[in-house]
Amino acid sequence: MKKKIVVLTGAGISAESGLKTFRDSDGLWEGYEVTEVATPRGWRANPQLVLDFYNARRKDVAAAKPNAAHIGLADLEKDYTVTVITQNIDDLHERGGSTNVLHLHGQIFQMRSTKNEHRIFEIKNDINLGDMADDGAQLRPHIVWFEEPVPMIEKAAEIMTTADVFVLMGTSLQVYPAAGLIDLVPAGVTRYIIDRKIPAIRYIDDLYLIEKPATEGVEELKRLLNCF
Repeated sequence: MKKKIVVLTGAGISAESGLKTFRDSDGLWEGYEVTEVATPRGWRANPQLVLDFYNARRKDVAAAKPNAAHIGLADLEKDYTVTVITQNIDDLHERGGSTNVLHLHGQIFQMRSTKNEHRIFEIKNDINLGDMADDGAQLRPHIVWFEEPVPMIEKAAEIMTTADVFVLMGTSLQVYPAAGLIDLVPAGVTRYIIDRKIPAIRYIDDLYLIEKPATEGVEELKRLLNCF
């Protein structure tokens, strides 16, 4: 039976594909305050601004391509059972070849009813004011905003407890509850942290720090896992 690798990824893995995160610029995301475009109150105050913002992000993601880190993680499926838990809203893991991806914070190519969070639909183009779900409610991006619960966190927590190997990549461990998932990895499991700047973390046994960009870090991870 193949060993199970659980990977938790953040914005750092997609940055090398040209996608920005608000943490790149002191709380601004593409020039906007996060509270304006990534909170329920921002939506209530100016839904058109929020729709315009995510319509632009959807175009950005569509134009981006998976990088060597996305592809390298998918390659691990040859020798391991790999589950990727990502905080990212893009689909670069899937396009890179990963077959088992859980999106904690939603997906840019999905939209949902503002009345029923379970009424989810695929979307490739723009969402406009007046676009309604089949329940008559305005459609919004299927994104988990700040100040909203994270519906997939319990499933992610369960997955963490099944890891034989754990990899943390491209995340600052500043966004909760996602940042708390690392504490659910079973004792004795080898952990790898890959980041161009390793986040502050308490000492843990069987911890390997790979202070490199994601694309280089995945190659180092493969060497440590003897995948070559």
